[in-house]
Amino acid sequence: MEMKKRIHLELRNRTPSDVKELVLDNCRSNEGKIEGLTDQFEELEFLSTINVGLTSVANLPKLNKLKKLELSDNRISGGLEVLAEKCPNLTHLNLSGNKIRDLSTVEPLRKLESLRSLDLFNCEVTNLNDYRENVFKQLPQLTYLDGYDKDDKEAPDSDAEGYVEGLDDDDDDDDDDEDEEELDDEEDDYDEDAAPKAKEDEDEEEGEEEEDLSGEEEEELNDGELDEDEDDDEEERGQKRKREPEDDGEEDED
Repeated sequence: MEMKKRIHLELRNRTPSDVKELVLDNCRSNEGKIEGLTDQFEELEFLSTINVGLTSVANLPKLNKLKKLELSDNRISGGLEVLAEKCPNLTHLNLSGNKIRDLSTVEPLRKLESLRSLDLFNCEVTNLNDYRENVFKQLPQLTYLDGYDKDDKEAPDSDAEGYVEGLDDDDDDDDDDEDEEELDDEEDDYDEDAAPKAKEDEDEEEGEEEEDLSGEEEEELNDGELDEDEDDDEEERGQKRKREPEDDGEEDED
């Protein structure tokens, strides 16, 4: 993909001044130029241009807030002095896999006073005697070289992934806050809606219980009436049996 088109896609309908992170890895640069990247990206803090065919950083725009610059696997062999002017606040610089052969090539980075981490993996300069010791002497502001400090202790965030994770964590925190607010709103809505509904359900249950009780009472009442009717019938039959013998006696006398 062409560099300019990739930048357009990365913007996602945002303005350049809204972008803090820009990843252009494996795009095609035009004659070593990063087309589409201008000084309008004034808030840019992280720029990754891995394997894009860069031969120089001379065409970088002025990016005052840029902190981390990924230039791995390009064909840069010098001209690093422009970085102090273009990106004066760099803290991390990755030049792994470039054509850097001499210590004098990295010496201009001394002007980057905020530079804390420098990576030169797979550059020929790393094969020189006392390479690490000499680089730390040339660049006293450095804390980490190729991911390790002077005492060979590994850097906690020595690569782009660590930095990007930091940005993602901030976004996650914002998302978590938004989710919590939405959850609180939903709980409030639930409480407001649930209260009258619970009251309605309670009233319905009481109504059903009253209906059940009424039904039972009616049934008991009906049973009582039936029992009384049966008693009356038995009493009538008994009186009738008493009268019958008397009638028979009277007939015999005649």
